[in-house]
Amino acid sequence: MTLLDRRLDRRRFLAGAALAGAATALPPLAGQARAAVAPAGAQAPGFYRYKVGDYECTSVNDGARTFPMPDTFVVNTAKDDALAAAESAYMPKGMITIPFNPQLINTGSKLVLIDTGNGAGAFEASKGAVGRTLQNLAAAGVDPKSIDVVVLSHMHGDHVNGLKLADGSLAFPNAELKVPAKEWAFWNSDENAAKAQTDLMKGNFANFKKVFGGLESKVTQYEWDKEVAPGITALGTPGHTPGHTSFAVASGNARVLIQADVTNVPELFLRNPDWHVMFDTDAAQAQETRHKFYDMAAAEKAKVIGFHFSFPSVGYVEKDGAKYRLIPAPWNPVI
Repeated sequence: MTLLDRRLDRRRFLAGAALAGAATALPPLAGQARAAVAPAGAQAPGFYRYKVGDYECTSVNDGARTFPMPDTFVVNTAKDDALAAAESAYMPKGMITIPFNPQLINTGSKLVLIDTGNGAGAFEASKGAVGRTLQNLAAAGVDPKSIDVVVLSHMHGDHVNGLKLADGSLAFPNAELKVPAKEWAFWNSDENAAKAQTDLMKGNFANFKKVFGGLESKVTQYEWDKEVAPGITALGTPGHTPGHTSFAVASGNARVLIQADVTNVPELFLRNPDWHVMFDTDAAQAQETRHKFYDMAAAEKAKVIGFHFSFPSVGYVEKDGAKYRLIPAPWNPVI
């Protein structure tokens, strides 16, 4: 045996002895099993911060609804096609999931909330599925009384019902309330309400009266292509509703597009921009708006924030032939 062989044998012996000693130091497995940590049974708070130049922005999750897909959820295509699109996105079979994500913009001089979610009153009725905006703001360290401006994109209930608490009092008592002028004119018209044909539209008009009754003096109407707050410009994106509005948030050389409901769930209507969702007031105009808006976003390589995107609702839009695809932005653990 060579000197090298003897050294290798000695190393193997010492290594084996060390392992044996470590094994004898371990407690016996029998009778030592520890109970698993009890399931929490609840989700973590839903807020996510991102920067736009000097502005600190927060995506605030209001929750998500999962429900059987209505036969006419997509008006102009077969339900089987819509179900297939949902299933390819791994939604539960036969179901559709719609998330809700208001946005909080801290400009340094103003704290601006864009849309308000389904409202605290919906929290109990939905068993906590929606109506989570206030508790997630609190988890993010934001007192509702500190909100300076609430800007609404349009008047559908999932965007405006959060203005009030379950008892009818104001959720953001110190905030200036800003609404799109064209949107306000449409929903505030008794003539338009009388023309409503579907239960959905009739319900939208009734909900508008319920939410905004008594708030008329607090409402400031804004115009498209004007700033609604420092660095936040209103962009006309009609079709989903007559005065539907998106927003460009700019600080320094940075800019993001907050697109409200240009698309409903992107797995269906971003991938298939010519599909018409049942919630659109003017489906043809909404289709035209989708192409125009997403062509712009793709050309700019702009970061896009979607009210109905999966939380945290931040991503990029790329053209894919006549369609588009959403590329989620990487989760950033630091601001």
